[in-house]
Amino acid sequence: MQAKGQRIANQKPKDCKQKAKGLQAKGQRIASQKQRKRQRLDILMSMKILATSDWHLGNLFHGNDRLPEHKHFLKWLLEQIAEQKPDALLIAGDIFDNGNPSAAAQTVYYEFLADATQLCPNMQVIITAGNHDSASRLEAPRPLLTRYHVEIRGNVRKIWKQGESEDDDKTGGHWIYSFDDLIIPVTNEAGEEVIILAVPFLRSDVVQNASYSQGVNDFLRELTAEARQKYPGRKCIMMAHMYAKGSDIAKKDASEKIIIGGQEEVDLEGWNDHPDYMTCGHIHKRQHIWNTDWARYTGSILPMSFAEKDYTHGIDLITIEHGEEEEGKETGKSKEWKVDFLEYKPQHALRILPEDEEELTFKKWQKLINSELSERTDGELSDHFDYVMLKVKQEKLTSDDIKELEKLVNEKDAVLCKIQRIIPQLDLSTIQGSQHITSIEDIINRPPLDTLKEAFAIRHNAPMNERQEKMLSDLLTTSSL
Repeated sequence: MQAKGQRIANQKPKDCKQKAKGLQAKGQRIASQKQRKRQRLDILMSMKILATSDWHLGNLFHGNDRLPEHKHFLKWLLEQIAEQKPDALLIAGDIFDNGNPSAAAQTVYYEFLADATQLCPNMQVIITAGNHDSASRLEAPRPLLTRYHVEIRGNVRKIWKQGESEDDDKTGGHWIYSFDDLIIPVTNEAGEEVIILAVPFLRSDVVQNASYSQGVNDFLRELTAEARQKYPGRKCIMMAHMYAKGSDIAKKDASEKIIIGGQEEVDLEGWNDHPDYMTCGHIHKRQHIWNTDWARYTGSILPMSFAEKDYTHGIDLITIEHGEEEEGKETGKSKEWKVDFLEYKPQHALRILPEDEEELTFKKWQKLINSELSERTDGELSDHFDYVMLKVKQEKLTSDDIKELEKLVNEKDAVLCKIQRIIPQLDLSTIQGSQHITSIEDIINRPPLDTLKEAFAIRHNAPMNERQEKMLSDLLTTSSL
């Protein structure tokens, strides 16, 4: 012990300093390794996907070109892409407002794709056709755009399968869906993979079933089963464009194309082996579908009618979060899903004056317009002018009064889109000849003129004038000869 102590005492200070530096360098290497591992885990711990739908590029709002509004939104969307750096951008249908979009609308679309792919080169863009789109036109540039990580699905392809059953003996086989074309893997920088099921709007000629709704139901279930079999253990996100049963739509002035009677309603409530998440287009109000937390409408990016003036607009940020890893092993925690709403404020607000059913005199109308609408600057509209609709009760105003109101609005920082003339409900009991109908016999035994007069009053909320009544009476007399 004494000899050892003597050796330590005889060590030179230089040797001690070298050992200290060695320990410091080792500590720095360990810290650097831990930092690199934390950075690697940060990549592994999340995968981001942006979801949107219903752009309706080329739309005219009461005759007003909306391309400046769409450019305003797309500029905002590029800012979100720059900030979030997503692994994928999903656009679920109705890219354009009609199947033959203008050259200007297509230019805006392709400029956005060029900017987005340049801004985020590793981001996968997946686009599906909606009911407003021409599926073939949307898919036309697919071979070119695929090279820039842009995948487009407009048509559902079918392949011929050789006969395997007695029913196929007569024809030699049958057509089946090419599901592989709709199953698109998306991979992040860490190699994590999510499967996108890119389903365009399914037209009746594609879903050949006695019931359209059941045909869509079967299609989505079969596609999901195929994807899970092909990619076991992977998370699946489905893109769709359809009318889900129970959806909340605008009752008046609705812009969504809904088939009367609910023939296109799709009900997948209670589907156990559903995709992990579904982002859907077609209905313009942002909402959950079938009372679930795994399916949702992202909503349109702009209000498409005055009935939608109170809707919120924006995009969904879907984040797939992994469980944290301990040193040398995984904790076994499963991936967690989180959906955040990134709200977008449209360039132009929609205003309805007055907001209630109040009857206003001409002077009160003038006061309301002057108080609610901003003045123009140097006689020019600003970049954020309002779209305006006036609800006018005719008995309070003359035609000249209404023209003066139009002129007043057009002097403000606003564009007058519509004047809705509100006619008070007509009391049918005041119409001569009106009576209660309880059976077919009542109609048969009733004078035809009385029935037609009442139908006219119900349709137009006003009685026939003497001239109209005489013309109809003469026509009935002539037809009975």
